[in-house]
Amino acid sequence: QLQLVESGGGLVQPGGSLRLSCTGSGFTLYYYAISWFRQAPGKEREGVACIMSSRDDESTNYADSVKGRFTISRDNSENAVYLQMDSLKPEDTAVYYCAADSYGRKRGACTIAAGPHFEFWGQGTLVNVSS
Repeated sequence: QLQLVESGGGLVQPGGSLRLSCTGSGFTLYYYAISWFRQAPGKEREGVACIMSSRDDESTNYADSVKGRFTISRDNSENAVYLQMDSLKPEDTAVYYCAADSYGRKRGACTIAAGPHFEFWGQGTLVNVSS
């Protein structure tokens, strides 16, 4: 079964850090741009960060709300993409999803805009930033 699996969510105090993982099951992430999204209760899904495929340049892009606090990276030996989240704020509380984008190379960049170009989605992992 081809799927993405997120892990690493949990409860953390404001100012703390978490690292989320997104691993590919049944397929390699090497050829895909990967994006992270989040959805807070009662709000629309929001793009957070993305990284181009390893066969391209692994360039990255971030939403303004997380720029300077979050870092996206990938490890092909682990078939994984990570989202390092530092200086967490209560407004970062959400379910975080990763998605595999098969149009990154054609577009020339990764994207944090949701759309039909995302071939696989994970089931999400909950991040709760609270004291």
